[in-house]
Amino acid sequence: MNIHIRNTDNEPIYLQIARQIRAQIVSGVLQEGEQLPSIRVLAKELKISMLTAKRAYDELEAEGFVNSVQGKGNFVAPQNREFLREAYLKKMEALLQEASDLAAMAGVDDEALLRMLSNMLEGRYE
Repeated sequence: MNIHIRNTDNEPIYLQIARQIRAQIVSGVLQEGEQLPSIRVLAKELKISMLTAKRAYDELEAEGFVNSVQGKGNFVAPQNREFLREAYLKKMEALLQEASDLAAMAGVDDEALLRMLSNMLEGRYE
């Protein structure tokens, strides 16, 4: 499992962890039934508190991405990948529409908007 925490990010650390694990589950990097690192191991590897690691796992469990088994650990829950993918696509379309609307209000032309998106995808905005 590969997780990168950015201390300069405005997003809380537990949400950064949950977002990255969620993405790895949806993409298939983490498979159904796969055991995740224990809270203690995750906290040690990421140099965070155990409470932060637990909060990330609790968030994932509440969303149905992880099952917690008392005394055994946390496991990737069964997923309907197509349903999740469709939900993410729908959310992306809404956000892109909002960006398009904002660009129109700000007088940003399509070419400039596409350039901004291209730059973001290349990692120029961090």
